[in-house]
Amino acid sequence: MMSMCKQLQPTVHIPPCGLNLEAFNSRRQKNKVVIVMGATGTGKSRLSVDLATLFPAEIINSDKMQVYEGLDIVTNKITVEEQRGVPHHLLGMVKNPNADFDAEDFCDEASEAIDTITDRDRLPIIAGGSNSFIEHLVDGLDYSFRAKFECLFLWVDVSMPVLHTYVSDRVDEMVRNGMVEEVRRMFDPDASYNRGIRRAIGVPEFDRYFRDEMLYDERTRARVLQEAFNEIKDNTCKLACRQLGKIHRLRSRDGWSLHRLDATEVYRRRGKGAEQTWKRHVAAPSAAIVEQFLRNFVPAVSRPTPTIRVPAMAAAASR
Repeated sequence: MMSMCKQLQPTVHIPPCGLNLEAFNSRRQKNKVVIVMGATGTGKSRLSVDLATLFPAEIINSDKMQVYEGLDIVTNKITVEEQRGVPHHLLGMVKNPNADFDAEDFCDEASEAIDTITDRDRLPIIAGGSNSFIEHLVDGLDYSFRAKFECLFLWVDVSMPVLHTYVSDRVDEMVRNGMVEEVRRMFDPDASYNRGIRRAIGVPEFDRYFRDEMLYDERTRARVLQEAFNEIKDNTCKLACRQLGKIHRLRSRDGWSLHRLDATEVYRRRGKGAEQTWKRHVAAPSAAIVEQFLRNFVPAVSRPTPTIRVPAMAAAASR
């Protein structure tokens, strides 16, 4: 599947920082973890790979649907080519499409992956849109995670009106890349949409179409299919609003110090100049923040940022 973020490949080159994590072991009391957050479609996977090609790092997926095997188009799973040789953990690891994978499961698997990565003196980068998973990992279990690890939070943000336009176009691109047939192969009229990978946006919306398509004439079939596409777009926009609302709650209520990277202009451009805009507004600032983090500096951008108003739709969705 092609998406806007993926269309911007190849990622612009950022000069390596030349850091060796092993050199910091004797100077730090805690191992370090970078966490990349943001609403769906904002470029979290891309940024995590950008960083992992600059620093000795490996990536841990925190998207609750991408942990499952299959439905690569629907879940917008990063391809092997886009991974650019960077090891990824918790990606397509759950083989049973009906199995539940909850926050506790994520904490167990992510903790094991983090320990494995840090034992090799490499930097774990956690990236994904399931903020509840990340919150449970970082602040759950009597805050034992924070006692063991020092966390850096990067937040890739895009203006909601701009992001909504993008995710709508992304659904159209998913359709062109075979989303309908991908979901059709997994369709089971007796399966539940309340568990496993079938909970993913882009699966239950096709239920009516797959059940009754043989009963429709050509015109009705096209109309019902278009209604499914529109519902997927609407549900994806609502998900983005909920994710943004969750991020704002973590910043305000729980006091998480998130470094905001504004990628709005990248999404406005989408073509000419988008590469340099991504580098200037997202990739290069993030690399500088991570380098300072690894050198035990306090990044200048860690100073409190101005309050960002949550759009009305996001505020409503977060209640």
